[in-house]
Amino acid sequence: MAMHLSTRRWQDQLMVVIGVCLFVTPWVFTYPPGSPEAWNATLAGAIIGILAAFDLVKTYVWAVLFNIIVGAWVTVSPWMVGTLDDLAMTWSLVIAGIATIVLGLWELRSDPELYSQWRSGATG
Repeated sequence: MAMHLSTRRWQDQLMVVIGVCLFVTPWVFTYPPGSPEAWNATLAGAIIGILAAFDLVKTYVWAVLFNIIVGAWVTVSPWMVGTLDDLAMTWSLVIAGIATIVLGLWELRSDPELYSQWRSGATG
């Protein structure tokens, strides 16, 4: 009895949205292209979005784990790349990072395919 994609992988769908939002934040908050702040949000958003979209097609535990790691980086990145003076950008990064971590952990715990990969030690 297979679950429908929309109910089974809703966490990935939200992570795609988070990735897109992070990707566009440098333009929304008018950071200069090529600045560390812009690179941080753009690259992290691209990674999160692409891995989550990839995970919608075929789930691999390594992709979810990598997104959790990127989410952790995004959460602490305001202190590393200097966006603390910009509260909107800082909160965007912190919220997106925490949401990515929570969604990734939730998916690891609740998706039977991921759970079996995790338990067997298989990564693909």
